[in-house]
Amino acid sequence: MNRESVTAGEVLTLHVSTDSDEFRVRFYRLGGELSFLAESEPFPGEFKAPPPHPDGGAPLASPAVGWDFPAYSFRTPEDWTPGIYLAHLIEGDESSARAAPLLDDTGIEGFAREFFVVRPRDPGRHGRILYKKSTYTRHAYNQSNNEGVSRTCNLYENPVYQEASDGEPRGHRLSLHRPGGVIDLAYWDAPFIAWLERCGYAVEYCTDLDLHEDPDLLAPYDLLLSVGHDEYWSEAMRDHVFAHVRSGGNVAFFSANTCWWRVHPVDGGSAFVSDTDHRVGQEYPHLPATDLWWPRPPEGVGSPENSLTGVSFRNGGMWPGDWPGDRPRAGYTVQHTDHWVFEGTGLRDGSDGGEPDALGAGTALIGYECDGAAFAYDGQGVARATGADGTPDSFLILGIYVLDPVNESFHDLKWGHWNCPEREPSRTGPRAATMGIHTAGGTVFAAGTTDWSVVCGLELDAGVVRVTRNVLDRLSHRATAVR
Repeated sequence: MNRESVTAGEVLTLHVSTDSDEFRVRFYRLGGELSFLAESEPFPGEFKAPPPHPDGGAPLASPAVGWDFPAYSFRTPEDWTPGIYLAHLIEGDESSARAAPLLDDTGIEGFAREFFVVRPRDPGRHGRILYKKSTYTRHAYNQSNNEGVSRTCNLYENPVYQEASDGEPRGHRLSLHRPGGVIDLAYWDAPFIAWLERCGYAVEYCTDLDLHEDPDLLAPYDLLLSVGHDEYWSEAMRDHVFAHVRSGGNVAFFSANTCWWRVHPVDGGSAFVSDTDHRVGQEYPHLPATDLWWPRPPEGVGSPENSLTGVSFRNGGMWPGDWPGDRPRAGYTVQHTDHWVFEGTGLRDGSDGGEPDALGAGTALIGYECDGAAFAYDGQGVARATGADGTPDSFLILGIYVLDPVNESFHDLKWGHWNCPEREPSRTGPRAATMGIHTAGGTVFAAGTTDWSVVCGLELDAGVVRVTRNVLDRLSHRATAVR
């Protein structure tokens, strides 16, 4: 796709390689359900092989350069509603297309699919909530596979590293102009978007590149949403969100592993470079990984992600395996249940002498990745953020789940454990997922876990649903001070 967002009425450009004589594109919108909108006229098919990987070895392909597939354009209607849309490629002649059934919600994931964002012609008119789709993270994990073809090339498998040259920094280079189908959208985003629309929330959408490029993007909105797995951020993205919060805007991080790596967009935004700890030749981990946000230079950027979010992956961890798999289902032990976040949940924090309740107990709410704040227990057994890791002083821990069992090895992933590599010279606190809130002009809520949107979207836990409603209802309107 030439660009993953388009304003309604503008031209969308898809890049397609196919050995079929012709193909069509069906367009859908993600909402309360997947809605079919239109089918293109037939396009002539043309095949182009992917670029070879610099290390060789078919069927590997290079993740570092654009694949330069033939371009096909489609003008979007001006009346398309803001949202996330799905393009489904149908190969073959008209009879083949007629035989291909329309997709439903179970067909969002798969190959021969791409998603894109339709932005409004008048930003903020449809809704004051802006949902940021984590497109950089999607590309970091996109292996560029196809049906029956395992190319296995991204930032993690067979990455391509470059030294600084031609105005680009050193680091692993990744092109956004690669195919690969749809995976993460179906898991984290689709259920949550459907829930938002069923509940009547008016939401507009953007991509990471939109937020990176436009310092005024957030001006029409009161609340920014980060959802699911949101690992890769540019410096401009962070600056624009910080400015939004300082000016009284709000953010809800229904996400985790958030803002872990810095990226440097290059090639007009069609690629990025990030100096990560991923493999370089036979070296793993590659250190120093200078685009890690939290370490001080020269080991990193020196701007801890939790100064914005309140939480960090270095205090949390990852449970490997299938989603949701066999990970623990204890939920968050709640604190400060008199806070507005818990209004209407009926949850108790144990201050009456009983046992505290657990938010999301019985569901896979925590993980697969989770973030935490450095904390210590006070004399009453309440977890308090220490600020030793850069978490703001105003951060209030509302829920906590101490990770157990823990594996701290960087090199050996251990199944059935929370994998939490030791990263700092001295530990700032126990490994834990923490849900909390802080103020810095506006208000920032952090769910501390990737799968919050799944549990809420599928309505697997009434408490999680009510907390989400409370956050959206309160923070979708700017306020001067919210504790």
